[in-house]
Amino acid sequence: MAAESAAGHATGHGTGNGTGNDTGSAVNLGTPAVPGARSSGPGATTPRPDNPALIDTFGRVATDLRVSLTDKCNLRCSYCMPAEGLEWMPGDQVLSDDELVRLMDIAVGRLGVTDIRLTGGEPLLRPNLEELVARITSLEPRPRLSMTTNGIGFAKRAGAFAEAGLNRINVSLDSVNPETFERITRRDRLRHVLDGLAAAREAGLEPVKINAVLIRGENDHEATSLLRFALENGYHLRFIEQMPLDAQHGWDRANMITATEILDLLSTEFTLTPSPAERGGAPAERWLVDGGPAEVGVIPSVTRPFCAACERTRLTADGAVRSCLFSNDETDLRMLLRGGASDEDIANVWRDTMWGKLAGHEINEAGFAQPLRPMSSIGG
Repeated sequence: MAAESAAGHATGHGTGNGTGNDTGSAVNLGTPAVPGARSSGPGATTPRPDNPALIDTFGRVATDLRVSLTDKCNLRCSYCMPAEGLEWMPGDQVLSDDELVRLMDIAVGRLGVTDIRLTGGEPLLRPNLEELVARITSLEPRPRLSMTTNGIGFAKRAGAFAEAGLNRINVSLDSVNPETFERITRRDRLRHVLDGLAAAREAGLEPVKINAVLIRGENDHEATSLLRFALENGYHLRFIEQMPLDAQHGWDRANMITATEILDLLSTEFTLTPSPAERGGAPAERWLVDGGPAEVGVIPSVTRPFCAACERTRLTADGAVRSCLFSNDETDLRMLLRGGASDEDIANVWRDTMWGKLAGHEINEAGFAQPLRPMSSIGG
């Protein structure tokens, strides 16, 4: 198949926030520039307006809530956590189903959240998850509900999740080669993941998306085979740049496969052209494969951040609200829940947290500090 050069890709990368280069700068950080926004950050002096939405000082509005259900995981991916695992949150610190539902009810009923994604750790390890899904999809107004999972054990539960109202899933899958999969995840579970993907498609949880991380010298040679697999099975593939969110704090920029490199690897076999679809606040740059309609996405969180269009707010399994995935500041809502605070009290604290959101995650700045919590504790 015809290939397109990296130089050709560069002209199609424009997101309205960057230059298309892979080096950090104040330009490609995607820093918002909103007329009338006078200050930013947790110490913002601009009074928060009387607005029920989760707005910040740059005019962004958070309508997408990521909810971590647990920090536990049944894989040990080398770029996420050590082989021996981590010390999990004590059970009494994890929000109960009633507490989770109450916070999500506040989010959709008072704060304007329209989309909820369940994450982990591995969310399928949460007990009675199908019942929790049914409670979430019964909220008014009804949110669109998705889940990010490794897919292990999903095959037997796909029908129940669809019946409970789950709209779709994202499955993390970095290789379709059994040896590579086991080396990265430290578990021989590829067949279970593939079965979960197929079951999701059969249950109508579409589009079924795959999230893949390429690691230099580990699975970067499998970029095209991952895309072939996705195209052959009708899945939507998204490559994600490896981010500094590992528990070991061993992330090395030199080992990260950049968005430009990903596109170059794919272009050895496929012709990629920018998708004409509006990106909006979506994290993925989308590319038509061989003229379409099939697409592949690349999420350039490090080299071409999309902070200016961010519309996400995050809730950890132990009840902390985070305005950014990479933030080292968070607000404890569990204390308010268990201390008798009203729904509007909680909503106002949530609004205040988002009002203080920074312009960008600052990964490409000299003073960037990796979050103390790893991804498995924050939620994807």
